[in-house]
Amino acid sequence: MTCLIICEKNNAAQRISTILSSGKYNKTYVNKVPVFRFAYNKKDCTVVGLRGHILGLDYPPEFKRWQLHNLEELAKTDPIKKPTVGAIASALKTVSSGIEEIVIATDFDREGELIGAEALEIVQKKGMTIKRARFSALTKYEVESAFENLIDIDMNLAKAAETRQIIDLAWGAALTRFVSIVSDQTGRDFLSVGRVQSPTLALVVDREMEIEKFDPKAFWEISANLEKKDEKGTFTAKHDHGIFWEPEEANKAFALVEKAKEAKIGKVVKEEKKDYPPNPFSTTQFLLDANRMGISPARAMSIAESLYTEGFISYPRTDNTVYPKSLPIKKILQDLVMNSDLSKEAESILSQSSIRPTRGKKETTDHPPIHPASGARKSKLIGERWAIYELVTRRFLATLAQAADVVLTNADVDIEGEKFKAQGHNTTYRGWYDIYTYYKVKDTFIPDLKEGDKVPIIQVQKRESKTKPPNRFNQGSVIKEMENLGLGTKSTRHEIIQKLYDRRYIDGTQLQPTTTGRALIKALEESAEQITQHEMTSTLEEDMELVAQGKKKMEEVIDESKDMLLQSLKTLEKNKDKVRKEIKDALNKQSFIADCPDCDGGQLMIRWSKRGKRFVGCSGYPACSNTYALPQSGLVVPHDEKCDRCGTPSIKLVQKRRKPAKLCLDLDCQIKENTKNGRGKKAPAKK
Repeated sequence: MTCLIICEKNNAAQRISTILSSGKYNKTYVNKVPVFRFAYNKKDCTVVGLRGHILGLDYPPEFKRWQLHNLEELAKTDPIKKPTVGAIASALKTVSSGIEEIVIATDFDREGELIGAEALEIVQKKGMTIKRARFSALTKYEVESAFENLIDIDMNLAKAAETRQIIDLAWGAALTRFVSIVSDQTGRDFLSVGRVQSPTLALVVDREMEIEKFDPKAFWEISANLEKKDEKGTFTAKHDHGIFWEPEEANKAFALVEKAKEAKIGKVVKEEKKDYPPNPFSTTQFLLDANRMGISPARAMSIAESLYTEGFISYPRTDNTVYPKSLPIKKILQDLVMNSDLSKEAESILSQSSIRPTRGKKETTDHPPIHPASGARKSKLIGERWAIYELVTRRFLATLAQAADVVLTNADVDIEGEKFKAQGHNTTYRGWYDIYTYYKVKDTFIPDLKEGDKVPIIQVQKRESKTKPPNRFNQGSVIKEMENLGLGTKSTRHEIIQKLYDRRYIDGTQLQPTTTGRALIKALEESAEQITQHEMTSTLEEDMELVAQGKKKMEEVIDESKDMLLQSLKTLEKNKDKVRKEIKDALNKQSFIADCPDCDGGQLMIRWSKRGKRFVGCSGYPACSNTYALPQSGLVVPHDEKCDRCGTPSIKLVQKRRKPAKLCLDLDCQIKENTKNGRGKKAPAKK
């Protein structure tokens, strides 16, 4: 029998070929596309790797020009499919000739199933048997098991992914065109609006506005530093009242205990407690923990995908937090002992009398939680690749480890008739803490106390504090919030965050909206609020899940989405003047640097060349052609002071891991200063 195996990417095709052929494949090229051939299980196999989606959606030619008058028609129009990678499509047609069986071996999820279905649309599949190889890791065991137990392709999954493609294209195309046209921001400076992107940006903008409007309120806390003779270390007791909101009340309580020299210990309660290990890694929790390590979600997912393709970890896109019974846990542990730099930790798990993994709340059947698939060493996986592999492996080992033992102590303390409480936290057995080293536990010292003990008071203090605004989102916490609100999926959330950065809508590790991002959301919230709220988007997400389960028709969900989009467009049309003013005012504010020194009434603004390079130019162009070069990286903001040397307007340049720098816009002046200080010799071109 002849068999064509279709993989998602070339590196996956090569790895599957290596496993099934034991490395004895023949590699050739068809239209410059790598093709692998070998014999397996009495079949003559041909393996081709795609480049992700090889069919793309686009609108008919009449919608190429961006115009306001045809947006409703665009929203109603179904897009058409076109090959996006002609060489691969042609190669597929060539190698499928005479084939008796096709096996789809793409990633098993919605996108992977759609990619496989797209390939089937291209090949000549008449009379062929169509099967699916389902695996969660590109290891010898998983791949061989998948090809020995082929299943049918899940067209409902593919339809759910195609539904998302069509809906997101329609929303993005129609809303982006509307906002960009009314604000005169077409071409490379267009303003992107999206079904998931805009509600996510609204989370960041609304949080920033909440912080700005926050009115801090003063409060007071009273505590005492105590010590017990013959025991090293002091301990703290806090007033049982907790927070005092009124200064008079705090002052009254403090006056009673301020000069006290001794405290009397009341009831002491000790509780032995177990701190159980964390749950297995879902995609969201993985991205959260990677972000805490300083690796962005987009970067973490990119690394995880490469480690998966190379056979080091399991498939990194999953909501599952329960290991399936079929997962060969002991086999993985033995491999880690033999072939990993984490062998000591793996051996400690194997030495336990029993191995019982933790279980999360969500159990799915598509893929297991993220786990190591094979051993690896730091010498091979360097830098962030090792950091991600180690994170995944330590999390897996921690879920199998023993619980930590903790002793909690609560003691009542009497100081001059005022009630205080002292609390202690002491770890007596570290268990999983020693494996999942990213989790930091801080013990709180408290001596061995007994009821009736009298202990000296070192100091009693009253501390004034103020309530703090909510924290800004970071990339990890906003992804968690997106999951809670049903915005996007495990496969798309990190991409949405990265898109907001790329569009210059947000900035910083603690997410702050730019002036443009804030203006866009403010304009949409005032003119078509439903676009920025999560309810409409999460409803469509739920409907797409029903399509994946075969409980709802693809066409029904698309029609529902069209109705929502058309209603949004009508609302925007009524308020287009307000949208135009809000966005244009914000763009001008964000781009303004200073008044132009070469003309009367002109303003120096940040501009972008056709080559994508930024510079400062006069708003009076072409009458005034005054321009200045800009650094191409870092955040540029106006500086109130002009250059001390030449009087030219200055900017403040904010770059990662550097102090903000004041720079003169005149590069000749900069070069003279740098040369005087022994830095630099040549001035770059002025524009």
